[in-house]
Amino acid sequence: MHFNFGFTTVQILWTLTFAALLVLLVVLLGRDRVRRFPWFTTSMVLTALRLLASRMLYGRIAPLTMSGIFLTLAVMESLVCVLVVVEIARRAFLGATRRSWIVGTLVLLSVGAAVLAAWGPWPPFKTLTADSAIAVLRLMQLVAQKTDLLSDVLTVELGLLVVLFGRRFKAGWHSHTQQIVIGLSTTSIAQMGMRGIWQQIALHAAPRSQAEYEHVIGLQEKLYNASSAIFLAVLVWWIVCLWINEPGTESAVEVPAASAGTSPAEPNAIPPEEKMPAGL
Repeated sequence: MHFNFGFTTVQILWTLTFAALLVLLVVLLGRDRVRRFPWFTTSMVLTALRLLASRMLYGRIAPLTMSGIFLTLAVMESLVCVLVVVEIARRAFLGATRRSWIVGTLVLLSVGAAVLAAWGPWPPFKTLTADSAIAVLRLMQLVAQKTDLLSDVLTVELGLLVVLFGRRFKAGWHSHTQQIVIGLSTTSIAQMGMRGIWQQIALHAAPRSQAEYEHVIGLQEKLYNASSAIFLAVLVWWIVCLWINEPGTESAVEVPAASAGTSPAEPNAIPPEEKMPAGL
């Protein structure tokens, strides 16, 4: 017996991803995580907005206008991703010396710049400075792609540093900071892997028939679906991790509440404890 649900893989992944983003935003707001991770929350809002725009506007407005909207959102999201890297780094290595910050930043940026220069083609300068709407869109696309790639490289580097040295700066395994950066690093690795594989396919593929062309396009769709599935799994990871309080935080809040009505003169009184900080 065969079941025909009438939904494609892309539609199912889009629906689940959008729903997971909404749940994650509810968790961030309801559990008061926005105060600690404002740029991370902003990036999730922009991702949800971009997904919604792709579903509501695709094929319903003029192609040039649609490209302008999508590329504007892409540029904004890529820039916010860089700010997320800075935000997570400040949270993870709070208390590090200024010299360590300078050396670490220079090393991360040097590796990122090298990857950015070597990865992917750079269009001719004349095509980017031409006085036309198409040239503006091409420039926006280049900025979005290169900034996105830079943020992916920086995220992977930062994730490695946090896993190796985060415990020394109170960003251990059970901290929200490390849990967020692990998810970000996983997503970035998937994105770069997808780009690298597709770049190799595009360079060496030479379809000679319609069937071979459709096969290549089918490979591209499978790569995007795999990357989307990994991002969906990361969203579920963030929902679970950010819903749970960090070790020590919950008990520190509950103890003063339980002892609020107890007199200090009573023999069984529990001395009030200082409330531990909610974030590092």
